[in-house]
Amino acid sequence: MHSLRARSRAVAPLKNVDVKCLRPNAALHLRFVATEAIPKTLASSDIPSRIPPYKGLFEKLKEVYKVLGKETQLTLTEKILYSHLDSVEESLLSYTQNGKEVRGNATLKLKPDRVAMQDASAQMALLQFMSCGLPSTAVPTSIHCDHMIVGERGADIDLPASITGNKEVFDFLESAAQKYGIEFWPPGAGIIHQTVLENYAAPGLMMLGTDSHTPNAGGLGAIAIGVGGADAVDAMVDAPWELKAPRILGVKLEGHLSGWAAPKDVIMKLAGLLTVRGGTGFVIEYFGAGVDTISCTGMATIANMGAEVGATTSIFPFTQSMGPYLRSTHRIPLLRKASNYAGNNRDKAIQLLRADPEVIYDEVVSIDLSSLEPHINGPFTPDLSTPLSQFKDAVKTNEWPESFGAGLIGSCTNSSYEDMTRSEDLVKQASAAGLKPKADFFITPGSEQIRATLARDSTLETFSSAGGTVLANACGPCIGQWKRTDGVSKGETNAIFSSYNRNFKGRNDGNPSTMNFLASPEIVTAMSYAGSTTFNPLTDTLPTPSGNPFQFSPPSGLDLPFAGFAQGNLEFTPTPGVPSPDHAVIISPTSDRLAVLESFAPFPTGELEGLRVLYKIKGQCTTDTISAAGPWLKYKGHLPNISANTLIGAVNAETGETNVAYDHFDLAESSEPPKSGIPQLAEKWKRQGKEWMVVAESNYGEGSAREHAALQPRYLGGRVILAKSFARIHETNLKKQGIVPLVFESEGDYERIRAGDVVSTLGLYEMLQNGGRGEVSLKIEKREGEEILKVRHTISKGQAGFILAGSALNLLAKQEGAEE
Repeated sequence: MHSLRARSRAVAPLKNVDVKCLRPNAALHLRFVATEAIPKTLASSDIPSRIPPYKGLFEKLKEVYKVLGKETQLTLTEKILYSHLDSVEESLLSYTQNGKEVRGNATLKLKPDRVAMQDASAQMALLQFMSCGLPSTAVPTSIHCDHMIVGERGADIDLPASITGNKEVFDFLESAAQKYGIEFWPPGAGIIHQTVLENYAAPGLMMLGTDSHTPNAGGLGAIAIGVGGADAVDAMVDAPWELKAPRILGVKLEGHLSGWAAPKDVIMKLAGLLTVRGGTGFVIEYFGAGVDTISCTGMATIANMGAEVGATTSIFPFTQSMGPYLRSTHRIPLLRKASNYAGNNRDKAIQLLRADPEVIYDEVVSIDLSSLEPHINGPFTPDLSTPLSQFKDAVKTNEWPESFGAGLIGSCTNSSYEDMTRSEDLVKQASAAGLKPKADFFITPGSEQIRATLARDSTLETFSSAGGTVLANACGPCIGQWKRTDGVSKGETNAIFSSYNRNFKGRNDGNPSTMNFLASPEIVTAMSYAGSTTFNPLTDTLPTPSGNPFQFSPPSGLDLPFAGFAQGNLEFTPTPGVPSPDHAVIISPTSDRLAVLESFAPFPTGELEGLRVLYKIKGQCTTDTISAAGPWLKYKGHLPNISANTLIGAVNAETGETNVAYDHFDLAESSEPPKSGIPQLAEKWKRQGKEWMVVAESNYGEGSAREHAALQPRYLGGRVILAKSFARIHETNLKKQGIVPLVFESEGDYERIRAGDVVSTLGLYEMLQNGGRGEVSLKIEKREGEEILKVRHTISKGQAGFILAGSALNLLAKQEGAEE
């Protein structure tokens, strides 16, 4: 383990590392990005860094039982989390009635095994890590270039164009990875979550990922949690990572899937039951006989979309289906070790990879797989769940479009071999009947391994011959990297169907009027042949050139390829995770996409006074709303530039306008306050030295683990977010960047405050000084007079330290400075 030697960002943070500035005509031999290709062989299955430290975890778990009592019954979630505690007694016995009330009360200080970052979020995380002055990361870490590749005409055209367009960012990421011993998966290698599942996920592993769908690895028995970049840096520098001990939602699966029902339908139904807020504060743990009937990749699909209900993560126990998957992905040594600790160890009373037999869940939901029918979720929210048999009526009742222009399958959620071969079966059925898709049909392989295997087995040829477009192994349209070529203009109401995981307004194509309906790849594929939202492939027929009606048969496919997975292009394998201290970090001197971070100011020595209410938000406010993706992704490493998109998707609660703010403090020339975009007003107030706050409704910050949605408001002068409730990841991100998240004590108080009010805190400074203990109120100066508003908070002792220091990284630098 490395000792921490952080350096404050305030003192020329990047001068502690060798930064090489590329000149326009520098003669470099490039492997797509910054380095030459290194000869590769198939990833070794016994790389120690890819196998959890089972022996140490097991010993720590025995200590947990000793502290809590040997009769204690633990869930699988608790076993894995607690076996990763930095100090068992400190975490489990503090403020928990001596260990009797851990869930929802304890602050767990954890030591994750691994960190994974996607390219968009890795930029800011690396800039923060570089300021710490360490020679390498303390835990195995990987970077996956998947978010910055645009989908348009197909992989052969899109991938080279995206590499060229993002070259300076990829150069920076790869050079930093080589310097600090981070494995770098280049553009084209695949989507982070599929790549992690194939290479790093393991039963009993605990990992952090800078993406909200990191829980995908829970399909292979890992505790995998989506976080912001500052949280990832905690693990990368060997600092304990804090998590409020989650409550556990048990989902009992019974029966088995058949016919058209797919693993995707399990989580689609559950999203409808729980809503986008129902999983907040919970880990979803699956159990029951039905678990053993689902493939490993099917379980990953279900775990992936647990993010859509706000869950901290989702996890499945070690099952028989995990064995064949680990063997197919060349990880037999991992399988042997995992099997040994699944209950066959010497101390048979303790099982590391399964819940205890008499465990009690906080809540339980049961789902009968045998009676489950396909579901379609949307539009505009992933929890608006409709059984397929009722969807036609829903279309007519809600006056949704009765035709749709594009069907998109794949993505990190549904690009497994099983997904693709079941969809291929439907395409073959339709092709045999002489049919072509009526909607544009796009296919996104999740990784190079999947793409190469599908190419070898002629699956991709089946899709292409039917008129489908195979996109690059990347996120593409799922996260807004999609250039549509079908003539749909912005603002035009239209529909698409996808097997993706998220469908907020404007997310996929930048058009807030595009309705994205989520479904399994099988349903998306079949419906693409009709191009109609009212078509039910289970019951309806399609006309054929022969004049005979055609009806799909239920799809069939293979969980895993008979011939094993193909290796694919060796250029897409990662650089070694070995640090090269003399390697230069490459940043262009003229870059408008990468900028050195400046430290945020610490909390004042007293209450926050005179905060202006910048904006009162109406309705849903996701991290896409706060920090849009799509074309803005290119500025992820440049905080000043990307801050120009702050809250541009937010709806004004008082006027109904989107991204229209009013400066109620600038009435010199007119009785009407001047209006502007939200970031423009925030920037204006920043120049004037006026700090501000935002008022919002429920589940503020739901969606992606987008750290910029906290960094940008902080950069522009934001100090407080007051909401009815917060999404977990975003609430943590705000605290890490020094913004105070507060919750209305009564949701009805949302009506008592509006844009243009002036707010001062009461008790906040004292609460922070007392390590999160104490009550907070707000004094609101309104045009009509003064009011006091009671609010709540969830700030822990450690988080109080972040806020007082100005940010988590400021605190780390301060602590290390004191040690030196």
